[in-house]
Amino acid sequence: MVEPVLPGTARTLLARTARVQRDGRAPSLVAGVVRDGGLAWSAGRGDVAEPHTDVQYRLGSISKTVTAVVVLRLRDEGRLRLDDPLERHVPGTPFGDRTVGQLLSHLAGATSESPGGWWERVPGGSLADLQLTGEDVVLGAARRFHYSNLGFGVLGELVARIRGRSWEDAVRAEVLAPLGMDRTTPRPGGRAAQGRAVHPWADVVLPEPEHDAGVMAAAGQLWSTLADLARFGAFLLGDTGEVLSAATLEEMTVPAGVDPSAAGWSAYGLGVQVLRVDGHTLVGHGGSMPGFLAGVFVDRLEQIGAVTLANTTSGLDPLVPGLLADLRTAEPRVVEAWTPSPPPVPLDQLGVWFWGPAPHVLRAQAGGLLHLGPLPGRAGRASRFAPRPDGTWVGLDGYYAGETLRIAPDHLDLATFVLTRTPYDPEAPVPGGVDGAGWQVPS
Repeated sequence: MVEPVLPGTARTLLARTARVQRDGRAPSLVAGVVRDGGLAWSAGRGDVAEPHTDVQYRLGSISKTVTAVVVLRLRDEGRLRLDDPLERHVPGTPFGDRTVGQLLSHLAGATSESPGGWWERVPGGSLADLQLTGEDVVLGAARRFHYSNLGFGVLGELVARIRGRSWEDAVRAEVLAPLGMDRTTPRPGGRAAQGRAVHPWADVVLPEPEHDAGVMAAAGQLWSTLADLARFGAFLLGDTGEVLSAATLEEMTVPAGVDPSAAGWSAYGLGVQVLRVDGHTLVGHGGSMPGFLAGVFVDRLEQIGAVTLANTTSGLDPLVPGLLADLRTAEPRVVEAWTPSPPPVPLDQLGVWFWGPAPHVLRAQAGGLLHLGPLPGRAGRASRFAPRPDGTWVGLDGYYAGETLRIAPDHLDLATFVLTRTPYDPEAPVPGGVDGAGWQVPS
């Protein structure tokens, strides 16, 4: 059951939305906040039909996240690996040696746009019609983050070839239908906003064209409504509807490529943007196509999200972070009460361990996890660890992500490092041994 925001909160959210629509001169703007699995508040401003939650707008690059979900479903089914070279599934491209994972995280070095006419305004064709050449590779593999619409167009082709049906049919069957996003479609239908460009020096508008982007559809074709986009926000918050496992969704949100051009901390996971705004991590995607701007971002820690759709080509200030900040301030989340729980290892294995002379603490965390990090106030490496069936532990994040932790009675073994109960314990298997003279004052 979605609990609506309080009246005072609603007015604050409406006031912010109204200013953004007016100051940004958007012909229409719809916005909402997501909580408890759906829209807890929404509003429409400008020339928007009612109900404003059911008017379609173009999503632009939010389509990339939908494409990424299908790619990860293929991975989870064993149909591909993220380390697979593209050539294995889509032969004949100039970046066939780049991996599926690099394409998902914009680390493949593919050019930002497809060759030929501007694909966002010109009807597209097939992958063969693009006639890709070596000029469409602009950076070495994993050299740096480089946003690539072309890369996601090729990922859409990968989906189509492995599934044996079009990208549109695959995303509809595997993502949109299971999530109940019935008003999300490749082309507009029913109530839909007209894309507009607003003149920079006068209050007049110009219609923007609508078209089928062909193979580039996977990068920005989808249209959706506020209600459907809110459902996708709930998906990003963890209500996956069995479309993805919780672990795979979490994997999507781990930063892979960092965007150094962003004003703040900005990165990209597997098909999602990961932003750090005012001390909060937001996960989702923005979208733009000629005539439209869109956004869906969620704060997974606070379990809230915000969605926006507008029919203007440019000029709109970001709205989502402000809506989330307003909601956090007006209605701070009341977290679950702490309750005791059994530790995942014996108590005598927890506490202070020393990496050389540096003290670290191994402590139990909720959910059966362990955390190893420096004492409070000290610098050092920290990671969480999850149990494996064989009794070892695997790092989930930080420096030791993916590394194996083994717990012995007198030491911890972690990625060739040995942590002991006392600094350089001579009774433990310290790499390189311990000087027999022990600790002393130099003469």
